[in-house]
Amino acid sequence: MDKYGIIAGGGELPIIIYNSLKKNNLDVFLIGIKNNFKKVNSIKKYEEVKIGSLSKIFKILNQQNINKLIFAGSIKRPSISELSLDLKALEFLRLNKIESLGDDNLLKKISKYFEKYNYEFVNLNNLCPSLFSSEKFLTVNKPSKIAYENLKKGKSIFKIFGKTDVGQSMIIQNKIIMGLEAVEGTNELIKRCFKYKRKGDKGILLKLKKINQDIRFDLPAIGVNTLKLLKKYDYEGLFIEKNYCIIIDKKRVIEYANNNKIFISNI
Repeated sequence: MDKYGIIAGGGELPIIIYNSLKKNNLDVFLIGIKNNFKKVNSIKKYEEVKIGSLSKIFKILNQQNINKLIFAGSIKRPSISELSLDLKALEFLRLNKIESLGDDNLLKKISKYFEKYNYEFVNLNNLCPSLFSSEKFLTVNKPSKIAYENLKKGKSIFKIFGKTDVGQSMIIQNKIIMGLEAVEGTNELIKRCFKYKRKGDKGILLKLKKINQDIRFDLPAIGVNTLKLLKKYDYEGLFIEKNYCIIIDKKRVIEYANNNKIFISNI
C-alpha cells in the first residue's frame, strides 16, 4: 500500500495537500522544514527537520515506510555558508552545483537524488484534482477587451520568459509589460508594478507554469492574499493556466473575487 510523504516548506499549501489526502483516506506523513513550515493542529503525523538534514529525512522516510513524495510550500533558500549539512547533504552538493540553479532545475536535481533511492514523486493534478480548475471563467466578472489584449501581449513575451528558470508571473497594462516575477514572488510583483501603472486600463496578472516545467514541482499557485493585493492595487483580474494553477481555498478565492469585481479566467 502506498504511503505519501509531504516535504513541507512555508505557507498554507502543504497543509491543504495533507488534509486533501487524508480526506481521500490516503496514508500521509508530513516532514516540516524548520523555520519554514508552521505546524497546525490538523497535522497529526509530523516530524520537523533542518534544511540541511538529508540523512534525517531519509531516516524518517524509511521508518514511516513512505514510498511516494510531494514537495510543497515555499523555502527560504539560504546560502551554502549558512547551511548545517549532514553527510547526505554534502554528497548531494558534491554531485550538483546548486548555487547556479533556478528553482525548477534545483528541484529536478533533488528529485533525481531521491529517485536514486527508489522514492517516487507524484503529480498533484492526478492526486488532488480539486486544487485545480478547468472552467474558462471562475468568476461572475469576465475579462474586458483590453484585458484580452494585455493577455495576448503577455503570452507573446512568456514564450521567451517561460523558458528561463526565473518566475511564473507577469503584470501587463496598456499592452506594456510592467514587470516579471523574480525571486520576490507574485505578491511583491503586484505591489512593485503599481508604482509604474499609467493612465489607461487597470492591468492584469498573468500566472503560468514555466515552459517545459516538471509539473510535479512548484506549480503556480494563487490564494485569497493574491486577490486582496489585486483589489488593493486596483488590477482588473488574473489569467491562470487551465489545470496547472493551484487555487488555495478555492471557494474563498472565488467568493472574494466575485464580491470585489475581479475576474479569474483560465487559458
